[in-house]
Amino acid sequence: MDVLSDVIAIVRTGRPRSALIEWHAPWGQRFPSAPGSAGFQVVVQGSPWLIPPDGDPIPLSVGDVVFFPHGHGYAMADSPATPVVEPDCDPQLEAGLFASASSEGPGAATILLCGGYRLDPNRAHPLLRDLPDMVHLPARLGHHPELRAAVDLLGSEICNPRLGADTVVSSLLDTLLLFILRAWLDTEPEHCQTGGWAVALADPAISAALNAIHRDPAHPWTVQELGGKAGLSRAAFSRRFTTLIGQPPLTYLTWWRLARAARLLRESEDSLSEISSRVGYTSEFAFANAFKREYGTPPGRYRRQVCPQPQHAGVAEAP
Repeated sequence: MDVLSDVIAIVRTGRPRSALIEWHAPWGQRFPSAPGSAGFQVVVQGSPWLIPPDGDPIPLSVGDVVFFPHGHGYAMADSPATPVVEPDCDPQLEAGLFASASSEGPGAATILLCGGYRLDPNRAHPLLRDLPDMVHLPARLGHHPELRAAVDLLGSEICNPRLGADTVVSSLLDTLLLFILRAWLDTEPEHCQTGGWAVALADPAISAALNAIHRDPAHPWTVQELGGKAGLSRAAFSRRFTTLIGQPPLTYLTWWRLARAARLLRESEDSLSEISSRVGYTSEFAFANAFKREYGTPPGRYRRQVCPQPQHAGVAEAP
């Protein structure tokens, strides 16, 4: 897998949620803070206003996408002067996989495609930590056509669900999240030239090394070999990687191996020996020690805590 696909696979948990909501003016809705989640809003029709907790209201247009990667609260309304109401729950995350709803009112209609993703805060990838509190992707002719296509497909499927809609909507929500992150990564290097994941993934040398790590984390990588993938000397590669990523190459490699191991412990029935081999450890003992240092608990106990069920044959408690 490539870096961005891996990031989504490792941090999202459970099923995403989505809804197509038609608001009729006057309307104002507060979307409360939801730690451990990420949410988005797409303007399908109308000209609503985004009201952040700090700063001036922001006018939105048809096709605009607003993404909140850290679950911070905000409000939306037909006008900055319209009072906003507090919901009993967050409609983005408490709805089913997909839903549609409408509000009563005499005024013009605004249609929003909204959704949310549950994220595991214990597995936050540094790429997501680099994201600002809010990502606003204005609709611009010819920009991010794949993002627009995913939005159109998702809206159409929610309005007219057919056979297989659950699978289609779930896949489209993951696709939409990937396209939102792609769009941000495409534009962010224009504003940040010093460090961070946006710049790292736009750097051909560091991107090549990261993709090598993610495609084969079990390989016994050395800084020299990763530098070769990047086309740089060992010292030059190590300096550039550390500057952009914020940690040395082998430190990131270890962190990623253990993050992947935690996912395998949660989602697979592989034995600890099989998992340790898949993430690059030559012995189960070395893997268990490294995992405990990172997660504060042995891998066997971690598996029982997150998956409370009878252990399968061959899955033993680690020291």
